[in-house]
Amino acid sequence: MRASSPTHLKSLPSSISTQQQLNSWIMQHPSALEKFEQIMEASRGKQIVMFLDYDGTLSPIVDDPDKAFMSSKMRRTVKKLAKCFPTAIVTGRCIDKVYNFVKLAELYYAGSHGMDIKGPAKGFSRHKRSLLYQPANDYLPMIDEVYRQLLEKTKSTPGAKVENHKFCASVHFRCVDEKKWSELVLQVRSVLKKFPTLQLTQGRKVFEIRPMIEWDKGKALEFLLESLGFGNTNNVFPVYIGDDRTDEDAFKMLRDRGEGFGILVSKFPKDTDASYSLQDPSEVMDFLRRLVEWKQMQPRM
Repeated sequence: MRASSPTHLKSLPSSISTQQQLNSWIMQHPSALEKFEQIMEASRGKQIVMFLDYDGTLSPIVDDPDKAFMSSKMRRTVKKLAKCFPTAIVTGRCIDKVYNFVKLAELYYAGSHGMDIKGPAKGFSRHKRSLLYQPANDYLPMIDEVYRQLLEKTKSTPGAKVENHKFCASVHFRCVDEKKWSELVLQVRSVLKKFPTLQLTQGRKVFEIRPMIEWDKGKALEFLLESLGFGNTNNVFPVYIGDDRTDEDAFKMLRDRGEGFGILVSKFPKDTDASYSLQDPSEVMDFLRRLVEWKQMQPRM
């Protein structure tokens, strides 16, 4: 349970220093800021489409998930980005909750790990968003029941926080005493025993409870590309930025497609299918700003 997501690299011989390990990893996953010109050259003549995780990417990881606010500078940057490129937020949170943080109606949103996908708001209302896809709609009553049972089961564990993300649920243990982690996972599994069509996965100090369907952030990315008209074309350059294990599905999807690339947000070497890296949300903002500046310098067609 100690490992964050994606997992840290497997242990290397003690003769290999931490710095050497980091340098080796950076050679394989160089900074997207340092390789910016190379990335832009690869995208030349193609439509860039941006996919952004929220927690740990646009906002810092915090103890209380209800206080994972993005800065006003980040919001302005993402707003400018969306004027230049089609932009989607792909998150484990429910759409309503992440929208309350982001507050940008012109974006696409894929909540609940891509199981709730909606397009930009239409007309004058910020809340009337076009529904694109909900592959786990039949699971709504089950998730509600699991959420209620998890609340009851984990209330004896100080620091545990249960959230209902509409099509999935989560149990955060960032504020739980490490000695209580094993007890907490037993509590969660005891609830899930009654729901064989749900699966348990782990993120950054959080347990995720999701429907056992073949759908993830990678599938959501592919669906959004098709919805935007880029399903069967070589003229698209998707960029996905994320920090969590669940983002690996999207990174792998891009590798398999041979189009665009993934950027892992991490200060530490981790196993990943991402091509590049950024250290934290501040570097993500720097990268997005450079993208906007680059686009604004391009001649209008």
